[in-house]
Amino acid sequence: MTMRVDLPEETFAGVLVKAFGNRSFLIGFTITLLVAAVALLSFVWTPYDVTKLVIADKTHAPSSAHWFGTDHFGRDILSMIMVGARNSIAVALVAVGIGMGVGVPLGTFAAARGGVADEVLMRVNDLVFAFPALLSAIMITAIFGPGAVNAIIAIGIFNIPVFARVARAGALAIWPREFILAARAAGKGMTEITVEHILPNIATLLLVQGTIQFALGILAEAGLSYVGLGAQPPMPSWGRMLFDAQTRMVTAPWMAIFPGMAIVITVLGLNLLGDGIADILDPKSRRQR
Repeated sequence: MTMRVDLPEETFAGVLVKAFGNRSFLIGFTITLLVAAVALLSFVWTPYDVTKLVIADKTHAPSSAHWFGTDHFGRDILSMIMVGARNSIAVALVAVGIGMGVGVPLGTFAAARGGVADEVLMRVNDLVFAFPALLSAIMITAIFGPGAVNAIIAIGIFNIPVFARVARAGALAIWPREFILAARAAGKGMTEITVEHILPNIATLLLVQGTIQFALGILAEAGLSYVGLGAQPPMPSWGRMLFDAQTRMVTAPWMAIFPGMAIVITVLGLNLLGDGIADILDPKSRRQR
């Protein structure tokens, strides 16, 4: 039987009661749900075709026809933000998946083995961590060219050492516990103990870190697109929209305001969601609100 030491035994209903009584979780969950809904809606409907150029309607101010105005090519900004949402979410989600899928096994393995294996893995981890996502994207782009896939790879590589560190730190705190010693005395191997005992007890840490890295992934994708290393035209991207708006801040400020607000609101929602999850699931970090 798997033993959990940090989380109290609670029913699902009890967790829900705490969740809906936590303001950070409620606000973050609502914002994240709305952004996800907008991204999903963009697959089947947008007010206008984001690939259609209407030069006659360029840089129109927000109106009943175009709620967020139009850009320098006459494209509807609201429609572009909707499509950009799904691109940003997809890039960040896959990148976090790569980081978690590779980093967690490495971190738990290093904690379990210790010694030379732990030292070597962590030093390699530090080396990878020294290269930010932007620098990794530049190197990858120099070889394979710009694009959303290369942005995913760059952000994913940057996330690997983050999750490896979190997983290793959490696992190192669990390995000396009495129930782990009992499991080892019962003949369980390193892999079995890690899967049955270590991972369930560090799941909260990984979940909270995942929401944080998801928010950072949104920012990283926007930054890469801003410098031309992310999604390429005609596919809309929030970062690319900000780049296009930088020379029109006076004549068409809405071109920068609305995609900028989309980034800020999305990142804020994810950060609040992560903070709320930490408060609900981790008794040590729970705060009275």
